[in-house]
Amino acid sequence: MRNPYASTVAGASLAAILAGCAASNVGTVPVVPDNLKVPAGQTLSLVSRATGVQIYECSVGKTDPAKFEWAFKAPEADLFDLSGRKIGKHYAGPTWESDDGSKVIGEVKARDDGPDASAIPWLLLSAKSASGAGVFGRTKSIQRLHTGQTGPGRLRSHVLLLYRQALRGEANRPPIQGQVAGRPSLARKRRT
Repeated sequence: MRNPYASTVAGASLAAILAGCAASNVGTVPVVPDNLKVPAGQTLSLVSRATGVQIYECSVGKTDPAKFEWAFKAPEADLFDLSGRKIGKHYAGPTWESDDGSKVIGEVKARDDGPDASAIPWLLLSAKSASGAGVFGRTKSIQRLHTGQTGPGRLRSHVLLLYRQALRGEANRPPIQGQVAGRPSLARKRRT
């Protein structure tokens, strides 16, 4: 016979652990290696969580045509704000596109293996192109941090930080939760 008290305690414990993990980094800029720091004069404009996959295809080996290997093809992920609401997508390019229509295509400037050697690398990217009037339209730099494990068929999760050019007198500070670049979030605009 199952003990209903034990099930309740176990469920409450799991909920508390997950809440602690989810809230521990809210509104903070993660510590990153020096080679992944954004250039001076840029300020944080968006913190996003991305969840998705890296798509690989089996191809003939580059060094030995008698062998096959997995070759990276493209990412495919959904982007979420800090409250968990879907705000966009990530795909080949690498491209990040917001539900507001803005998008940015990045170019890798630096990489670091991060603390987990089995995870996809942490990256610093510069905006090769940015378009639209929305949140991604003024992006200058992108950091991909706290990545998940790599390999075909594995679900990934990482933190995405977008930076824009700082306005005169503006400090390099993280946005207040629910805000993007000092403006009310799109979620609030849509609800009113």
